[in-house]
Amino acid sequence: MWTPPSAQQRKRILDETRSIALVGASANPARASNFVLTYLKSSVCDYELYPINPGEETILGLKVYPSIASLPIVPDMVDVFRKAEDCPGVAQEAVDAGASSLWLQLGVWSDEAAQIASEAGLDVVMDRCTKIEHARFAGGLHLAGFDTGVINSKRI
Repeated sequence: MWTPPSAQQRKRILDETRSIALVGASANPARASNFVLTYLKSSVCDYELYPINPGEETILGLKVYPSIASLPIVPDMVDVFRKAEDCPGVAQEAVDAGASSLWLQLGVWSDEAAQIASEAGLDVVMDRCTKIEHARFAGGLHLAGFDTGVINSKRI
């Protein structure tokens, strides 16, 4: 049975990750996957990023791949922005590709996907955002939200 990883385990997963396949990446800036991809592509992160979406060619200047199997590398992490029903299939693709971890984004939960991935030895995170977790561990997320450098909202 899968148990949620602790904060220390999530930090270890992020620290050990060098490449991320983002399944369900979108070119639409209003989508969470685009927001997360923008953050992960920023200078605060040092990940190789591989957006996965059979309907796109490029997103934020990155080549988009139609599937995990079509990647030129073995991704360390498969970060999933799909419906829960789609996750078991994605989990199996992650296992088949040799990924180290399966990360289901905020609001996404699939016991079946967790079982498939964890039984194959992958680290599994569900219902957590890679952007939020990275920012939290990197010191960019505080109780008041993201650290914008603004001390307060009063006019000077």
